[in-house]
Amino acid sequence: MGSRREMGKEIEGKVIKPPMETISSGKMFRPDTAFIYKGWLTAILVLFIIWALLMLAWLGIAYMVIVLDEMLTVAQFWEYFNSWWPIINMVYWAVNIIWLIPGFILWAVYVRSIRYSVIAETGETMHEIYVRKGIVTVTEKHVPFRTITNISSKAGPLDRLFGIGSVEIQTAGYSGGTQAGAKPEEKLEGICIFESVRDFILRELRKFRDPYVVGTEVVTPRESQPEGKGDVEYEMLSVLKEIRDILKKS
Repeated sequence: MGSRREMGKEIEGKVIKPPMETISSGKMFRPDTAFIYKGWLTAILVLFIIWALLMLAWLGIAYMVIVLDEMLTVAQFWEYFNSWWPIINMVYWAVNIIWLIPGFILWAVYVRSIRYSVIAETGETMHEIYVRKGIVTVTEKHVPFRTITNISSKAGPLDRLFGIGSVEIQTAGYSGGTQAGAKPEEKLEGICIFESVRDFILRELRKFRDPYVVGTEVVTPRESQPEGKGDVEYEMLSVLKEIRDILKKS
Protein backbone atom coordinates (compact mmCIF):
# COMPACT_ATOMS: atom_id res chain seq x y z
CA MET A 1 0.00 0.00 0.00
CA GLY A 2 1.15 3.52 -0.70
CA SER A 3 -0.19 7.00 -0.16
CA ARG A 4 -0.02 10.37 -1.89
CA ARG A 5 -1.11 13.85 -0.86
CA GLU A 6 -3.67 15.67 -2.99
CA MET A 7 -5.36 19.00 -2.16
CA GLY A 8 -4.18 18.70 1.45
CA LYS A 9 -5.65 15.22 1.90
CA GLU A 10 -3.86 11.92 2.37
CA ILE A 11 -5.08 9.41 -0.23
CA GLU A 12 -4.38 5.71 0.19
CA GLY A 13 -3.80 3.58 -2.89
CA LYS A 14 -2.27 0.33 -4.05
CA VAL A 15 1.24 0.29 -5.49
CA ILE A 16 1.08 -1.90 -8.60
CA LYS A 17 4.32 -3.59 -9.59
CA PRO A 18 5.01 -5.57 -12.78
CA PRO A 19 5.49 -9.33 -12.47
CA MET A 20 9.27 -9.77 -12.17
CA GLU A 21 11.45 -12.81 -12.57
CA THR A 22 15.10 -12.79 -11.57
CA ILE A 23 17.51 -13.96 -14.26
CA SER A 24 21.15 -13.22 -15.04
CA SER A 25 20.49 -9.96 -16.91
CA GLY A 26 18.42 -8.44 -14.13
CA LYS A 27 14.79 -8.37 -13.04
CA MET A 28 12.73 -8.94 -16.16
CA PHE A 29 9.08 -8.40 -16.94
CA ARG A 30 7.21 -9.40 -20.07
CA PRO A 31 4.14 -8.25 -22.01
CA ASP A 32 0.76 -9.19 -20.62
CA THR A 33 -1.11 -12.18 -22.08
CA ALA A 34 -3.73 -9.73 -23.34
CA PHE A 35 -1.13 -8.57 -25.89
CA ILE A 36 -1.40 -12.00 -27.54
CA TYR A 37 -5.19 -11.73 -27.68
CA LYS A 38 -4.93 -8.26 -29.18
CA GLY A 39 -2.72 -9.61 -31.99
CA TRP A 40 -5.17 -12.41 -32.72
CA LEU A 41 -8.15 -10.05 -32.78
CA THR A 42 -6.27 -7.62 -35.04
CA ALA A 43 -5.54 -10.38 -37.57
CA ILE A 44 -9.19 -11.50 -37.58
CA LEU A 45 -10.44 -7.93 -38.04
CA VAL A 46 -8.06 -7.37 -40.94
CA LEU A 47 -9.29 -10.57 -42.60
CA PHE A 48 -12.92 -9.48 -42.18
CA ILE A 49 -12.18 -6.06 -43.68
CA ILE A 50 -10.42 -7.63 -46.68
CA TRP A 51 -13.30 -10.12 -47.04
CA ALA A 52 -15.89 -7.29 -47.00
CA LEU A 53 -13.98 -5.27 -49.61
CA LEU A 54 -13.57 -8.31 -51.89
CA MET A 55 -17.26 -9.20 -51.59
CA LEU A 56 -18.34 -5.65 -52.39
CA ALA A 57 -15.99 -5.50 -55.36
CA TRP A 58 -17.21 -8.86 -56.68
CA LEU A 59 -20.85 -7.84 -56.14
CA GLY A 60 -20.37 -4.58 -58.04
CA ILE A 61 -18.51 -6.15 -60.96
CA ALA A 62 -21.01 -9.01 -61.23
CA TYR A 63 -23.93 -6.56 -61.24
CA MET A 64 -22.40 -4.44 -64.01
CA VAL A 65 -21.63 -7.49 -66.16
CA ILE A 66 -24.87 -9.43 -65.67
CA VAL A 67 -27.47 -6.67 -65.37
CA LEU A 68 -26.01 -3.71 -67.22
CA ASP A 69 -23.98 -5.47 -69.91
CA GLU A 70 -25.85 -8.69 -70.62
CA MET A 71 -29.24 -7.10 -69.90
CA LEU A 72 -30.39 -9.88 -67.56
CA THR A 73 -32.94 -9.30 -64.81
CA VAL A 74 -32.12 -8.52 -61.21
CA ALA A 75 -33.67 -11.86 -60.20
CA GLN A 76 -31.22 -13.69 -62.49
CA PHE A 77 -28.39 -11.68 -60.97
CA TRP A 78 -29.34 -12.73 -57.42
CA GLU A 79 -29.67 -16.33 -58.55
CA TYR A 80 -26.12 -16.18 -59.90
CA PHE A 81 -24.91 -14.45 -56.72
CA ASN A 82 -26.51 -16.99 -54.37
CA SER A 83 -25.08 -19.93 -56.31
CA TRP A 84 -21.46 -18.67 -56.09
CA TRP A 85 -21.58 -16.98 -52.67
CA PRO A 86 -20.99 -20.13 -50.52
CA ILE A 87 -18.18 -21.36 -52.77
CA ILE A 88 -16.27 -18.06 -52.77
CA ASN A 89 -16.62 -17.72 -48.99
CA MET A 90 -15.41 -21.28 -48.42
CA VAL A 91 -12.35 -20.77 -50.63
CA TYR A 92 -11.46 -17.44 -49.01
CA TRP A 93 -11.60 -18.67 -45.42
CA ALA A 94 -10.01 -22.05 -46.20
CA VAL A 95 -6.99 -20.34 -47.79
CA ASN A 96 -6.61 -17.90 -44.89
CA ILE A 97 -6.98 -20.54 -42.17
CA ILE A 98 -3.97 -22.36 -43.65
CA TRP A 99 -1.67 -19.53 -42.53
CA LEU A 100 -3.86 -18.04 -39.77
CA ILE A 101 -3.53 -20.91 -37.27
CA PRO A 102 0.30 -21.21 -37.58
CA GLY A 103 0.46 -17.41 -37.44
CA PHE A 104 -1.48 -17.38 -34.17
CA ILE A 105 0.92 -19.92 -32.66
CA LEU A 106 4.04 -18.05 -33.84
CA TRP A 107 2.66 -14.75 -32.53
CA ALA A 108 2.06 -16.25 -29.09
CA VAL A 109 5.57 -17.73 -29.00
CA TYR A 110 7.07 -14.40 -30.13
CA VAL A 111 5.22 -12.40 -27.44
CA ARG A 112 6.32 -14.85 -24.74
CA SER A 113 9.93 -14.38 -25.87
CA ILE A 114 9.89 -10.63 -25.21
CA ARG A 115 11.68 -9.42 -22.10
CA TYR A 116 12.03 -5.92 -20.65
CA SER A 117 14.21 -4.77 -17.78
CA VAL A 118 15.02 -1.50 -16.05
CA ILE A 119 16.05 -2.91 -12.66
CA ALA A 120 19.17 -4.96 -11.94
CA GLU A 121 19.24 -8.08 -9.79
CA THR A 122 20.47 -5.99 -6.87
CA GLY A 123 17.25 -3.97 -7.00
CA GLU A 124 19.01 -0.82 -8.20
CA THR A 125 17.93 0.99 -11.33
CA MET A 126 20.14 0.16 -14.31
CA HIS A 127 21.76 2.88 -16.44
CA GLU A 128 19.80 1.63 -19.44
CA ILE A 129 16.59 0.04 -20.64
CA TYR A 130 17.07 -3.54 -21.74
CA VAL A 131 14.84 -5.14 -24.41
CA ARG A 132 15.05 -8.70 -25.72
CA LYS A 133 12.92 -9.89 -28.66
CA GLY A 134 12.92 -12.65 -31.24
CA ILE A 135 12.43 -16.36 -31.82
CA VAL A 136 14.90 -17.46 -34.49
CA THR A 137 16.93 -14.24 -34.52
CA VAL A 138 17.14 -12.88 -30.99
CA THR A 139 17.71 -9.13 -30.70
CA GLU A 140 18.96 -7.60 -27.47
CA LYS A 141 18.94 -3.82 -27.25
CA HIS A 142 20.34 -1.54 -24.57
CA VAL A 143 19.03 2.04 -24.55
CA PRO A 144 21.11 4.19 -22.14
CA PHE A 145 19.16 6.69 -20.06
CA ARG A 146 21.56 9.48 -21.06
CA THR A 147 20.56 9.15 -24.76
CA ILE A 148 16.80 9.28 -24.18
CA THR A 149 15.19 12.50 -25.35
CA ASN A 150 11.50 11.69 -25.05
CA ILE A 151 9.22 9.17 -23.32
CA SER A 152 5.56 8.77 -24.22
CA SER A 153 2.79 6.25 -23.63
CA LYS A 154 0.27 5.06 -26.20
CA ALA A 155 -2.97 3.10 -25.97
CA GLY A 156 -5.15 2.60 -29.03
CA PRO A 157 -8.78 1.41 -29.10
CA LEU A 158 -7.81 -2.28 -29.03
CA ASP A 159 -5.22 -1.60 -26.32
CA ARG A 160 -7.86 0.00 -24.13
CA LEU A 161 -10.21 -2.90 -24.83
CA PHE A 162 -7.65 -5.33 -23.38
CA GLY A 163 -6.35 -2.94 -20.70
CA ILE A 164 -2.81 -2.65 -22.05
CA GLY A 165 -0.59 -0.01 -23.66
CA SER A 166 2.95 0.75 -24.78
CA VAL A 167 5.79 3.05 -23.80
CA GLU A 168 7.65 4.66 -26.70
CA ILE A 169 11.29 5.70 -26.26
CA GLN A 170 13.00 8.23 -28.50
CA THR A 171 16.71 8.98 -28.46
CA ALA A 172 18.85 11.73 -29.93
CA GLY A 173 20.07 11.03 -33.45
CA TYR A 174 17.63 8.18 -34.14
CA SER A 175 14.99 8.62 -36.87
CA GLY A 176 14.67 12.33 -36.40
CA GLY A 177 15.34 12.49 -32.67
CA THR A 178 12.81 14.74 -31.01
CA GLN A 179 11.19 15.93 -34.25
CA ALA A 180 7.42 15.57 -34.56
CA GLY A 181 6.45 12.19 -35.94
CA ALA A 182 9.88 10.71 -35.34
CA LYS A 183 9.97 6.94 -35.10
CA PRO A 184 10.71 5.66 -31.59
CA GLU A 185 13.92 3.69 -31.20
CA GLU A 186 12.24 1.17 -28.93
CA LYS A 187 8.76 0.32 -27.69
CA LEU A 188 7.79 -1.51 -24.54
CA GLU A 189 4.56 -3.03 -25.85
CA GLY A 190 1.65 -4.90 -24.38
CA ILE A 191 2.16 -3.78 -20.77
CA CYS A 192 -0.84 -3.65 -18.44
CA ILE A 193 0.90 -1.11 -16.19
CA PHE A 194 2.40 0.96 -19.02
CA GLU A 195 1.61 4.27 -17.28
CA SER A 196 3.45 3.17 -14.14
CA VAL A 197 6.43 2.05 -16.22
CA ARG A 198 6.43 5.39 -18.07
CA ASP A 199 6.34 7.36 -14.81
CA PHE A 200 9.09 5.18 -13.31
CA ILE A 201 11.39 5.82 -16.30
CA LEU A 202 10.64 9.56 -16.16
CA ARG A 203 11.57 9.68 -12.48
CA GLU A 204 14.82 7.83 -13.13
CA LEU A 205 15.66 10.06 -16.10
CA ARG A 206 15.80 13.04 -13.76
CA LYS A 207 18.62 11.30 -11.89
CA PHE A 208 20.67 10.80 -15.06
CA ARG A 209 20.76 14.31 -16.44
CA ASP A 210 24.57 14.24 -16.16
CA PRO A 211 26.62 11.51 -17.90
CA TYR A 212 27.04 8.50 -15.64
CA VAL A 213 30.36 6.82 -14.88
CA VAL A 214 31.04 3.42 -16.44
CA GLY A 215 33.95 1.23 -15.28
CA THR A 216 37.08 3.30 -14.67
CA GLU A 217 35.81 6.39 -16.47
CA VAL A 218 36.59 9.54 -14.46
CA VAL A 219 34.27 12.49 -14.82
CA THR A 220 35.76 15.84 -13.81
CA PRO A 221 33.48 18.67 -12.75
CA ARG A 222 32.73 21.18 -15.50
CA GLU A 223 32.78 24.86 -14.87
CA SER A 224 29.40 26.46 -15.01
CA GLN A 225 28.54 27.83 -18.42
CA PRO A 226 28.66 31.65 -18.61
CA GLU A 227 25.19 33.09 -18.79
CA GLY A 228 24.19 34.16 -22.27
CA LYS A 229 26.85 32.09 -24.06
CA GLY A 230 26.02 29.39 -26.59
CA ASP A 231 27.28 25.82 -26.46
CA VAL A 232 29.78 26.37 -29.32
CA GLU A 233 31.29 29.46 -27.74
CA TYR A 234 31.53 27.72 -24.40
CA GLU A 235 33.32 24.71 -25.91
CA MET A 236 35.77 27.02 -27.72
CA LEU A 237 36.45 28.84 -24.47
CA SER A 238 37.07 25.53 -22.69
CA VAL A 239 39.55 24.41 -25.37
CA LEU A 240 41.44 27.72 -25.15
CA LYS A 241 41.64 27.38 -21.36
CA GLU A 242 43.05 23.86 -21.71
CA ILE A 243 45.70 25.08 -24.19
CA ARG A 244 46.61 27.89 -21.80
CA ASP A 245 47.05 25.44 -18.92
CA ILE A 246 49.26 23.17 -21.04
CA LEU A 247 51.48 26.07 -22.08
CA LYS A 248 51.84 27.15 -18.45
CA LYS A 249 52.95 23.67 -17.41
CA SER A 250 55.46 23.40 -20.28
